[in-house]
Amino acid sequence: MNALHNFLFVVYPYICLAVFLMGSLARFDRDQYTWKSDSSQLLRGRGMRWASNLFHAGILFLMVGHTAGMLTPHALYEHFISPANKQMLAIVAGGVAGTFCFIGLSMLIWRRMTDPRIRLTSHRTDLAILWILWLQLSLGLITLPFSLHHADGSVMLVLSDWAQRIVTLNPDASGLVPLAWPYKVHMVLGMTIFLLFPFSRLVHVWSGLASVFYVFRPYQVVRSRRLNLPKQG
Repeated sequence: MNALHNFLFVVYPYICLAVFLMGSLARFDRDQYTWKSDSSQLLRGRGMRWASNLFHAGILFLMVGHTAGMLTPHALYEHFISPANKQMLAIVAGGVAGTFCFIGLSMLIWRRMTDPRIRLTSHRTDLAILWILWLQLSLGLITLPFSLHHADGSVMLVLSDWAQRIVTLNPDASGLVPLAWPYKVHMVLGMTIFLLFPFSRLVHVWSGLASVFYVFRPYQVVRSRRLNLPKQG
């Protein structure tokens, strides 16, 4: 295991997580007016619904699937599903969600690149983060054939062990050494997205997650003051 591998999969994750958390907090504290998604729907609504729904539904499923799949200890599910079956479930479900997300994102990029009005109001960071997400999705889809060659679930266990060690502050990247290059590039680019998160339009994801608490908030009691109105008989 060379120094570059050790840096990318032992040190770099903590750099990205620190910037992701502290940067998001700093931006919310200092630049709340920039905390938005910069939607272009008002400029041109045609084609927006399909593209946006495919992208957001796909990426939300992928986020939840990656988080649950990578961070759930093997001991919690080994009595219900084998590693091989879990990996096959991840390949099928992730492949479908990834394809939907890829189609939706491709439509959004095409719309933003070819529509003069939208292109004129798009920031360079908007286009950059869309292309980075597109590349990340492409790499994720490329890993699927490689995963099929390891249908026993061994790769999934290696990736889960690495992610859980990162979270528990006990990093060990030695198990990642023999993995194929698409996995490694996909992981590094994924961590880089976390690094760029606070400096891009992606920060609005926090607002989406926070909106869940709106469902559980207490009702707001509103009492009207009726002044100079005749009494009801």
